[in-house]
Amino acid sequence: MTSGRIAPERAERLRAPLLVALWALLAFETAGGLVLFTAYLVAGRRPGESLHVVAGVLLAGCYAVYQWRHWGRVAPLRPRVDYVLGTVAACVTALTLGSGLVLGAAWWAARVTARRGGEVGYAPWLSAVHNIGGMLILAFVGAHLGAVLMRDRTRSR
Repeated sequence: MTSGRIAPERAERLRAPLLVALWALLAFETAGGLVLFTAYLVAGRRPGESLHVVAGVLLAGCYAVYQWRHWGRVAPLRPRVDYVLGTVAACVTALTLGSGLVLGAAWWAARVTARRGGEVGYAPWLSAVHNIGGMLILAFVGAHLGAVLMRDRTRSR
């Protein structure tokens, strides 16, 4: 990187279809999760729950492929802030997606298999892990990206 510009290889990676899909799904899931969380607190309803589950499955698959490729490029783990934040972000994301898939399985069992309406019997502790994890993803992914950009900016000087 030179003079504050993004290096050509990084610019190309930032435009990669997999990363664009990952960001779009993450944005959709974040907005949807906030709507679900707020609506349930305010009105006891979960509008858009079906879309959230379907997009969550797509996000989990997209994230797994992205993270596999990303780790193959940046390995091994180094004792640097960007790596530590990235590792925490990856762990929180995996936990949140994993808990979401378990919650999605409960949704599938109630809505598709049993064809029941009404409340889905989500385990409260699992919902809490998923909701808190979703908020932590935003914090740690943002911090990881910020640390990477600061590292690159410092290198270019």
